[in-house]
Parts: sequence; structure tokens; C-alpha cells
Amino acid sequence: MKKKVALLLTGIMTTSLLLSGCQSSKGVENDNVKITQYKEVEVDQVSKAQEITDKSVESYINSVRESNASTKKIKNRAVKKNDTVTIDFVGKMNGKKFKNGSADNQDLKIGSNTFIAGFEDSIIGHKVGDKFDWKGKFPENYSEDLAGKKVTFTITVKAIKESKLPALDDAFVKKVSSKSKTVAEYKKEVKAQLEKQAKDTYTESLETAAWNKVMENTTVKKYDEKERKSMEKQWIDQYKQYAKAYNMDYEKFLKQQMGMTEKEFNKQVKSAVKDTMKQNMATDAIADKEKIELSKKEYNSKLKEIANTYGYGANVKALKQAFPEKELKQLALKNVVKAWLADNCIQVASSSSN
Repeated sequence: MKKKVALLLTGIMTTSLLLSGCQSSKGVENDNVKITQYKEVEVDQVSKAQEITDKSVESYINSVRESNASTKKIKNRAVKKNDTVTIDFVGKMNGKKFKNGSADNQDLKIGSNTFIAGFEDSIIGHKVGDKFDWKGKFPENYSEDLAGKKVTFTITVKAIKESKLPALDDAFVKKVSSKSKTVAEYKKEVKAQLEKQAKDTYTESLETAAWNKVMENTTVKKYDEKERKSMEKQWIDQYKQYAKAYNMDYEKFLKQQMGMTEKEFNKQVKSAVKDTMKQNMATDAIADKEKIELSKKEYNSKLKEIANTYGYGANVKALKQAFPEKELKQLALKNVVKAWLADNCIQVASSSSN
């Protein structure tokens, strides 16, 4: 009996050690940070990249045509669907004006469904100079103070504009594309562009899901206090420069632009700096464990992505002037690590999809 118990205990201990060893091999720990698991983390299944159909391409091209449409003012006919009208309107409930219920010189495309149901249709058939009342009702899922309420709008038609879409021909293609010369070429270009966007959206969603999971598994053991204080000062000084550029008092700038007091802002900076340091430490720990290095070629490639993400477009030079190289290299390495995590995560069907 004792021998059986001893063997049983040995088996349990061995299994426990194996499981523990398996788990630890998927994590990493150093003096500053501990990640219980970063490899093969489970994330909710991400929807596959959207299929790009001929209809998708047509819809995109039509939006480009609309943005290049010519307009002309109409004086001798009434409003019809797809016209853009300029109107004044005054909204009242129980005979009294309500907040944000009135506007002057408001441009509205008839058929855009920008306003509550019935509002736009009521303008159809009216001419420039017409002033009329329209009675309607806010939908039940509208903002709490207006949901389901009856309203009367006094509408004045001030102008009617008709849009004319440019023909989809080779001349139009040459105007809107630097790559294509014919309609057939442009359709292929657009399809490739939309497919890339769909793929990028899928990749970004998966990378974000894997990264967030790893952050949940990450605990900071020790912050570099010198670095933390330096980063806090750097961020605060940056916002002081913004205030100076706006020719505003720093405290007033924070209140107006950020909606915070200086004390509240400093608290948020402390939290944001700690979060950034946590991410950087996790990035370095995983990169070190998995021997992930940032080559010059990969760095330059990631810089283009970062420039586009941060609103610099293709202007990598401007990005380099705006941020220290150390920060850019850290961010580029983080993006490489996120891609690695996405490649090594496990997607599982979420309970909501069952």
C-alpha cells in the first residue's frame, strides 16, 4: 500500500512539474518584469479578412467619383432626392426651443439619412425661399432627453445644389490615380488596395488581441525610477511647449484642451509613463528570450508604418525629426514582437459565437 501511495504521489508531482515547466517555458522573468505566459496565449477568434467583391470595388470607386463631383446651383425647380440643400431650421418641443435643435446655413444631402426619419423627405418638393413646418418624432433609441419626443421643425430652404458625377472613363482614372491609366487597370488597383486594407485590419486586430493578453499576464517587479521621472518630465515639458505654441497659460491650456487640472494631468502622465515602461520592458524581455532582433531593413520598414499611423503619411523624415531615435527603435521593436506574438497565439471561438 505504501509503495502504491508513493508511486501515486510521484506521478502527481511529476505531472505537476511537467505542467509547471511547460507553463514557465511559455513565460519569461527577469529582474524588472515577470510574464507568466506570452507564447501560445489564447485569444478570441478574429474575423477573417473581408472578401473584396466587384460590388466592393464599385462602391469605393463611386465614393471617389462623388468626392470629385461638380455642383451647380438650382433655381428653377424643387428639391429632389440626392440634391444638397442649404437650410435654416428651428426645432421646438411643446412650443419651446431645445438645445442643439436649431442651425443656420446647414448643408444637407437629401437621402443621406443624416436627420431623423421624415425630416429630409419633407424638404423634397420645396423650392428656394420656401419656409414650412414639419412635425416628427425622435426615435426611441435616441439620446435619453429626446428619445420618443415629438418635435416641430420650422425649415427654410435657402439654396439647392445638384451634383454631377464625373464619367468613369480613362480620363477620370488618370486624374485620380498615379498608377492606372485605364478603367480596367484602376479596378484592379482598387481591388488590391481594398484587399490590403482588409488584410491589415485582420492582422492589426490579431496583434492587438495577443498583445493585450500578454499585458494581462505581465507584472512589473521594479521600475527604473530615474527613467520614469525623466519620461514624466519630458511628457509634461512637451505639453508646456504646446501651451506656449498656442500662446496660452499652461493651466488654462490643460483645462481647455484636455479638460483637466494640472494635478489631474500629472496623475494621468504618471500612469501613462508606467504603462509605457511596462510595455517596453515586456517587449525587451520577449525579444531577448526569442532572439528577436531589429535589422536595419526591418527598422526602415517599420518606420514607414509608424509614420503612417502617427499621421505623417510617407514623410519618415518628419517622423524622425519629431521623435528621438531611441523611442522610434523601441516602438519598431514592439511592433515586430507584436507580430511574433500574433503568429504564435492560439485563436479560440468566443462563447458569444456559440
